[in-house]
Amino acid sequence: MRNIVSLTAYGKGHAPDSNSDAHSMSQLGAVQVEISVLLGRSKLPIHQFLRMGRGAVIPLDAAEHDEVWILANNHPIARGEIIIQGDRVAVSITDAADVHDYFAA
Repeated sequence: MRNIVSLTAYGKGHAPDSNSDAHSMSQLGAVQVEISVLLGRSKLPIHQFLRMGRGAVIPLDAAEHDEVWILANNHPIARGEIIIQGDRVAVSITDAADVHDYFAA
């Protein structure tokens, strides 16, 4: 954890020595981040949710070509659009996240 703190401790105009920076960056590269994509949201009464079973469909507040939120460890980092690559679904990053927009939704 100490190396990560040292990366953020240098302000503008302050550069660490290159050996220390390279070591810190190599350690940072080993950090695992969970990426998830938020397609949309829905609100419904709990009694309706509890009655849902296998095959139930939950309507989302999203349209086919709407941008999606890309989250890293449940924190918004970017916006993107869903694309199809062969038989796989993927996300193309379109913009950096505006956190205020995420929490306003």
